[in-house]
Amino acid sequence: MQRKRIVWISALVAALVAAAAAGATTTTGKGSKDVTLNLVAYSTPRPVLTRLIDEFRKTDQGAGITIRASYGPSSAQGQAVANGLPADGVILNTGNDINDLVDKGLIDRNWDKQSYKGVVWNSVVVYGLRDGNPKKIKGWNDLLRPGVQVVTVNPFTGGIAKWNILASYVAQRRLGKTDAQALDWLRRFYKNNVVSQDSSGSNATNTFLSGKGDVLLTFESEAINGKLPYVIPRQTMLIDVYIAAIKSSQHKAEWTAFSRFLKTYPAQKILAQNGYRPVNKQALAEFKSKYPTRPGETTITNKLLGGWRAVDKKWFDPRKSVMQQIEQSLGEPTD
Repeated sequence: MQRKRIVWISALVAALVAAAAAGATTTTGKGSKDVTLNLVAYSTPRPVLTRLIDEFRKTDQGAGITIRASYGPSSAQGQAVANGLPADGVILNTGNDINDLVDKGLIDRNWDKQSYKGVVWNSVVVYGLRDGNPKKIKGWNDLLRPGVQVVTVNPFTGGIAKWNILASYVAQRRLGKTDAQALDWLRRFYKNNVVSQDSSGSNATNTFLSGKGDVLLTFESEAINGKLPYVIPRQTMLIDVYIAAIKSSQHKAEWTAFSRFLKTYPAQKILAQNGYRPVNKQALAEFKSKYPTRPGETTITNKLLGGWRAVDKKWFDPRKSVMQQIEQSLGEPTD
């Protein structure tokens, strides 16, 4: 089983490197700069990022800049950069994906000192549903009912799975359960109700749209763009999406220009119109009614979680952690 896991992740990384070399998604601005930026991002925002790249190249700062973008599962994308995938900057959806690159010396330790602490947009964990919500799914405990089938993502490749797991754990704790009881809930959920763990949020959406499962655990933005009926559970996670520069980039000025553009009001308005929660104050105020704060919305720094460093050690270490043990018991890959 271990050999299969190593082959699986090696093949995925090799495919990502090959895709980048071939120029997976390329747009070229006007002008004479003739600079190519390599952007490595998680999978689900590909359509909106394609549009934002086009808008950026229309600006004076973006004129003459080509952006070659690679998309895939967040954690796998981070690992691919660590293994040599060309990158001037990354957009990833968990802090431990960024921290891994910091620890490997590829991202500056002060990366979060940029505007909005390195967050480029937000989302929340939601339940994507079948039309009419025939299983009457409203809260986390509904997911544990016999016969309810849930589609999610493997947490060792895709970031949304990590947010899903943490949201379910916090929900159980806020219902009065102890740490041990909340972990038992999670084990039973994965054993009895999870029927698919895809490699990325986009792949999980495709699995759900193909007819598998009653519930898709996903980003709010993915449910909106997939035109899925969805419910935001009372206890959910505010998902931070992070942007950071790669230290070895030969085009730091151009990357900085692109990164700053993504946080401007025009860019953030496009994000908000396409299902992503803006961080820009002007855009956030304009779309406040579309993206209200939930009463039980939890952030990664909540005392029940303790930030990404603590979360990574307890929950997602591929050698010894809560999810490593759960996935190993199910025969799912963790490496």
